[in-house]
Amino acid sequence: MTTAHQRNATLILEVDGAGAHPAAWRLDKQTPESVLDAQRIAKTVLAAESAGFHAVSIEDSRQAPGNGPGARLDAIQRAAFLSPLTHSIGLIPVADSIYTEPFHLSTQLSALDAVSAGRAGWIVSAGGTAAEGAAVGREAVASGELPGEVADVLEASRRLWDSWEDGAVIKDVATGRYLDRSKVHYADFVGKRFSVRGSSISPRPIQGQIPVFAAQPLDADSDATLFGAPGLEGSLAAAQGNGFPGIRIAELDFVLDHAGEPAADRVEALDGREPWQSPRARFTGTATDFTDYLLELLGHADGVRLHPAELHKDAPEFAALVLPALRLAGALKPTRTGNTLRETLGLPAARNRFAAS
Repeated sequence: MTTAHQRNATLILEVDGAGAHPAAWRLDKQTPESVLDAQRIAKTVLAAESAGFHAVSIEDSRQAPGNGPGARLDAIQRAAFLSPLTHSIGLIPVADSIYTEPFHLSTQLSALDAVSAGRAGWIVSAGGTAAEGAAVGREAVASGELPGEVADVLEASRRLWDSWEDGAVIKDVATGRYLDRSKVHYADFVGKRFSVRGSSISPRPIQGQIPVFAAQPLDADSDATLFGAPGLEGSLAAAQGNGFPGIRIAELDFVLDHAGEPAADRVEALDGREPWQSPRARFTGTATDFTDYLLELLGHADGVRLHPAELHKDAPEFAALVLPALRLAGALKPTRTGNTLRETLGLPAARNRFAAS
């Protein structure tokens, strides 16, 4: 069991769209034409990096968003755009594991790791719904088959990432050899619904293995488990539970007092435009009370993924008032330029399954 005073907590900020509340885009005056333009997300993520967040996550869906003025680039593309603009913050896109070819998905994530200098992560999405499948001309996957499909996709991806050993690229001009072929291996994998032959088309990711985050119901063999509960007390109870694979990250919506307007009034105004229904626990109140709650939560969890109701209001309030208090209390891991996401999370170096012992 961990405690907040061990300085091991990780803060992840969700930065998709205008915020977690479905009506947030209606009240966002910063970007009247689009809540997803490049300048907007770059400004948000650079501010999060300066404030000391460890990572940002970027939601995604196979379908165009039901709310807001338009469609968007997928999460991996947005993370790749942010990579050369940032220096220390982790970039964790949400990427579908059911209707994406595992070979293509693993290659995209490997490329993201390369362009970000080892700061890529992956939140596994596994809806498998008929609507998502129809968007790409595929049939729905039965809910009972989703965990097995996710397990197959993770295994195939990890095999592909390991198919090139470190040092496989030698660029030996004297002999004309680009590769040491003894260090490139077949990742051959056969799953229930797909198979992968051969090796990856790109070298091993900088991190060796990209950190994988998965929601608790998937019961996946992930590096980090995202867990939640409908209420704040439920989240505390869940954080004290056992049996989660890897690092334990709590999912949490939040609304803070802003510019003299109480958080409860802000939620009421937003709900008047469109009701907010979320499976996550929600904090509504002052920055001081939120700090106290997080200190208690992070005494049992390894981190929290924060979903601000209105990104342009709640994220700056958190960065200005809550995050410094958490750091002063010794609750957070340090942030360092040059660290990979694995290092930031405290994960061990990734062993290559094909390398000689």
